[in-house]
Amino acid sequence: LQVLNEKKLQEVDSLWKEFETPEKANKIVKLKHFEKFQDTTEALAASTALVEGKLSKNLKKILKKIVAKDAHEQLAVADAKLGGVIKEKLNLSCIHSPMVTELMRGIRSQIEGLITGLPSREMAAMCLGLAHSLSRYKLKFSPDKVDTMIIQAISLLDDLDKELNNYIMRCREWYGWHFPELGKIITDNLTYCKCVRKVGDRSNFASSDVSDILPEEIEEDVKAAAEISMGTEVSEEDINNIIHLCDQVIEISEYRTQLYDYLKNRMMAIAPNLTVMVGELVGARLIAHAGSLLNLAKHPASTVQLLGAEKALFRALKTKRDTPKFGLIYHASLVGQSNTKNKGKISRMLAAKTALTIRYDALGENTSAEMGAENRLKVETRLRLLEERGIRRISGTGKALAKTDKYQNKSEVKVFDPSGDSTLPVVSKKRKIQEVDEPNAEVAVKAKKFKAEMKEGTAVEDGEPVKKKKKKKDKEKQAEEEEVLSEELPISPVIEVR
Repeated sequence: LQVLNEKKLQEVDSLWKEFETPEKANKIVKLKHFEKFQDTTEALAASTALVEGKLSKNLKKILKKIVAKDAHEQLAVADAKLGGVIKEKLNLSCIHSPMVTELMRGIRSQIEGLITGLPSREMAAMCLGLAHSLSRYKLKFSPDKVDTMIIQAISLLDDLDKELNNYIMRCREWYGWHFPELGKIITDNLTYCKCVRKVGDRSNFASSDVSDILPEEIEEDVKAAAEISMGTEVSEEDINNIIHLCDQVIEISEYRTQLYDYLKNRMMAIAPNLTVMVGELVGARLIAHAGSLLNLAKHPASTVQLLGAEKALFRALKTKRDTPKFGLIYHASLVGQSNTKNKGKISRMLAAKTALTIRYDALGENTSAEMGAENRLKVETRLRLLEERGIRRISGTGKALAKTDKYQNKSEVKVFDPSGDSTLPVVSKKRKIQEVDEPNAEVAVKAKKFKAEMKEGTAVEDGEPVKKKKKKKDKEKQAEEEEVLSEELPISPVIEVR
């Protein structure tokens, strides 16, 4: 298309008004050259080249013709990368700006009026087919890579496991009334059902040969237990119903095995790297939980790590407690191999590597599982280092290798202490009179010494000694001495002075 009025293109904000009707659009641009695609494949190839910023063969031929005629004019392009390629190969000046973007939008809205000779129905069918083909190319879509089959298969596998558990529990309980000892002897559920279906009534065990189902030792135990069984007698109709239930269990078990093989093959075809990393069951559950392989590829590694634990995560955030460390990825073999202390670290690293493998499987062209094997090896190496870190003793600097002390066997002979064997309570013996009197005598002597010291010592308070208390006899002696002195002393005369 050739632009007729370049002045109106300068008004970018109001340019859309010039393309409201086909008549107005024909006044702005005019058809210069038009070439129709032969089929959808050719159209897809040209569209793919434009999306990737490359120059297709048909477009190159058309542009060479334009260069020969109008080499001095500029070419408006919607993709700056494509414009650079055209300028480099054909030496044709290109322009890319917001004005060009608005112009392209207006041309697309009135394309049927600008290009004559194209029926609207044919144009719509062409656009729809090209859109589907281009979408398949962008998403690398293949009919063989249908992850819906994986989602349905893993859901059916879980349902079959639940039904099998219910049927087997009912079968063991039902036949247990007739032969209760058989349930303890045969622990495998499928073998139990096969044995019941082949023999039926417990009285037939003595004459039946179940060597193709049970080992010889277990077969002898079953026959011996059947002779002395304490179970109740049941009718032949009851046995027939139990056998029919056993048939259902065996058929479902066989179908489950077949379904598991189908799921394994589909996972290796659709997501081989994911299967190598976490296994087919965990990988299928991750895909089913996300809805599709493409949706799972959009999730970051932290989301992949917690897929399946959303309820625990939001409960932890609500109650302000520690958030969970893993979800469905907990059932992967690498997480199961690690100890409790390292499960969080390994699950985080495994989720990061798994997110890479998922994107490689969903959007990559290569179908090999080499990338998954390399990433799994890295996680296993990290796991080994974490496990050995707890065993080895780090010495020297951080760069130095870990060293372990040399083991020396020390043989010590320990004598058994028989005092801990007795469980009888220990009764204290009666002590002799001398042993009782001696401590009492010592206590009495100590008390007398303490009293004597208290009487003899004088306590000093505020620098003045405290006098001892006199006895009554001392007081009487002092009184008598005072009377004697008063009698001996002469009475002096009294002289009055006036």
